Amino acid sequence: MKFIDQVIIEVVAGNGGHGCMSFRREKFIPFGGPDGGDGGDGGSVYLEAAESLNTLIDLRYQRLYRAKGGQSGMGAMRTGKTADDLIIAVPVGTMVYDADTLEFIGDLTKAGDRLCVAKCGFHGLGNSRFKSSTNRAPRQTTKGGIGEDRRLKCELKVLADVGLLGLPNAGKSTVVRAISNATPKVADYPFTTMRPHLGVVRVDELQSFVVADIPGLIEGASEGAGLGHRFLKHLSRTAALWHIVDVSELDEAVIIHNIKTIESEIKQYDPEFLQKPRWLVFNKIDALPEEEVEPRIQRIVEEIQWTGPVFAVSAIAKVGTQALCQSMMDYLNESKKNPK
Repeated sequence: MKFIDQVIIEVVAGNGGHGCMSFRREKFIPFGGPDGGDGGDGGSVYLEAAESLNTLIDLRYQRLYRAKGGQSGMGAMRTGKTADDLIIAVPVGTMVYDADTLEFIGDLTKAGDRLCVAKCGFHGLGNSRFKSSTNRAPRQTTKGGIGEDRRLKCELKVLADVGLLGLPNAGKSTVVRAISNATPKVADYPFTTMRPHLGVVRVDELQSFVVADIPGLIEGASEGAGLGHRFLKHLSRTAALWHIVDVSELDEAVIIHNIKTIESEIKQYDPEFLQKPRWLVFNKIDALPEEEVEPRIQRIVEEIQWTGPVFAVSAIAKVGTQALCQSMMDYLNESKKNPK
């Protein structure tokens, strides 16, 4: 299924029903008085977060959503029927903006969250409302209010605990496959990942966390090059980032350049990304002689002056992945106990 993470739709709330002008007309009651009822309220439009959805693709095919209007009032003091609200299901993690003003409207972060995006028109009043001791036969009514009509920009940011950064073919998808139940495409050419993938990492029977794999970044990504720039926003909600590095490159200078390239791109995209906890994960250690792995990683870490956590893994052989996941689970648990 195609991954759709941004779409513009139009929502129109229902108009309120008009008030009725009516007078009671019955045999032997010549002066029955006013008996016009009020109209009904229109239907409002709501967005509701649903766990069963993971893209905005449904909104791509239907761009206009219109709620029904309220029924007009009737004689004999009968009130018009209020219209049902229109509920539009969207994925958890959807952010909603006014497409014309770019005003932020709301964020749906939990299943069942509901956001009113277009308010209905209020009902009109019937002439019975205007009866008084000095105005016994009012011919005054009010019309129902107009429902709101607005264009919305819906943007999906996936919800994950850990986000994966790295160049194409650094092995991010293989890492996700090795530690979770997700099955992203893995091949020996760049950009095998075309859309974000979420994987649930189950550390034990009662503990798990979610990882997000996005398309690999290349130099110039912050200016629109490659695929990853479009999906960087999906990492903004994560609690931590794993920077996946291919340690099997023959030239250590290339590895250092690759690390600095990713750092530069995320800094240009959003400097706040550098404030997130980042773990450096050296992948593909199985491609090196065992005695060379630790000295090489030590030299690279010293060269880039890295002070954060460092892990060495082979995703394809599942070496070191269990320790990596357990450490992340411990970190997430500690973060929940002691939020900053």
